[in-house]
Amino acid sequence: MSEVGNVNASGMSSNKGKTKKAADSFAPGADILKSWNDVHKALRSEFGETVFRSWLKPLTLQACYHGTLEVSVPTRFMRDWIQTHYAKRILEMCGQKNPEIKRLEIVVVQNMVSLEEAAEKTKPAKSNQNGKGHEAPVLDGQTDPFELASPLDARFTFDSFVVGKPNALAHAAARRVVESAIVPFNPLFIYGGVGLGKTHLMHAIAWELRAKKPEKKVMYLSAEKFMYQFVKALRSNDTMAFKEFFRSVDVLMIDDIQFIGGKESTQEEFFHTFNALVDQNKQIIISGDRAPGDLAGVDERLRSRLSWGLVADIQPSTYELRLGILKAKRDQLQAKVPESVLEFLALKVISNIRELEGALNRIVAHADVAQQEITLETTQDVLSDLLRSHDRRITIDEIQRKVAEHYNIKLGDMHSARRARNVARPRQVAMFLSKQLTARSLPEIGRKFGGRDHTTVMHAVRKVEELVGEDPSFAQDVEVIRRALTG
Repeated sequence: MSEVGNVNASGMSSNKGKTKKAADSFAPGADILKSWNDVHKALRSEFGETVFRSWLKPLTLQACYHGTLEVSVPTRFMRDWIQTHYAKRILEMCGQKNPEIKRLEIVVVQNMVSLEEAAEKTKPAKSNQNGKGHEAPVLDGQTDPFELASPLDARFTFDSFVVGKPNALAHAAARRVVESAIVPFNPLFIYGGVGLGKTHLMHAIAWELRAKKPEKKVMYLSAEKFMYQFVKALRSNDTMAFKEFFRSVDVLMIDDIQFIGGKESTQEEFFHTFNALVDQNKQIIISGDRAPGDLAGVDERLRSRLSWGLVADIQPSTYELRLGILKAKRDQLQAKVPESVLEFLALKVISNIRELEGALNRIVAHADVAQQEITLETTQDVLSDLLRSHDRRITIDEIQRKVAEHYNIKLGDMHSARRARNVARPRQVAMFLSKQLTARSLPEIGRKFGGRDHTTVMHAVRKVEELVGEDPSFAQDVEVIRRALTG
């Protein structure tokens, strides 16, 4: 399913949060495809290189019907930004190329595939000699009657994955699966919160396997799509073909396994598929938002199977990792962003990596459109709504109460001069969260902790970041408190 926004020929836009799925019968003809390709190329010179790379390059033609041209982007934020700033002009350019186009519809499709790639999947198998792995079908040499495999995002490779302490184990395990001549652990289960890089790693594994082991049948899809296709096979009395198809793959990759929670028939089918593949020594790779034992609504025997191999978690990002990701993104965008701005974003945008990269895209695009240099002041102005949302309703007093409750100490210990470790460590955690979750300066935070100076707060922040990277149980404690505060 995809979220929809549109602009009509009068320039009026609407975005009602409705959903839509383009029908195959609405696939555009060669003339429409050529018109769109011409317009897409022209967008680079129309809006400039930076804007094109940041916002317009991902636009992908999906369908054309009744005068409506449907294009897709991978995120809702990107859709809203394009809708506001560029959609009217894009529609004008499309209309100039083809007067039949009266309306532009922008949908959100998270794992996008272009029409050229989709068409390529239906062709007979050919050896891939062009060196561009992302133009090959997901199952090389396979005709896929169920259209089961989800497309891969060409941006999500090992080269673009920034490694830090929170994700080092998951990254190393993913590399091991790709490089090993045998199945090293089965399954590999990667879990972590939203936007921390699970899907990125899954796509990176699939790309690398396709490049290094092209003879392998690699099947990547979401748990939601697995469930949908299984139900579809049930309704069409074609479950045998469905079963045979899945049992024939060499590597099965299921993303967001939590979505089969409560779906008993889907779990039953997946359980048997899992066992069949393990018996054949085929690799299984799973991702989820929590550890196997914590998956809600999942049968005990399946949770046990998911725990058989290596369970690798991705911890919440540290300041150092967020800063490294921002620097890599800045290099990719070839944008002039001061270090102070990157450090500010790394401190303030802590919810997930997607939002962090989106914030950088936003300030780079604004600077390009407004012809302004990027400074700390312009960044705070452009991202005022995002920064307010991160600071919403959270006070230092509330943080101190939550931390004191979690560690079972007195609230007064947050302000006292006691230095016993069972008091000092929670106090440091509270200082760290105050810096992360509020807009207060270091001196302001220090005053709320018994009049301590800003260097004490700075030391506390660095110490907690260090411990989060070294001690998984401590990192989990901090994340539990943070989630309790942010809701």
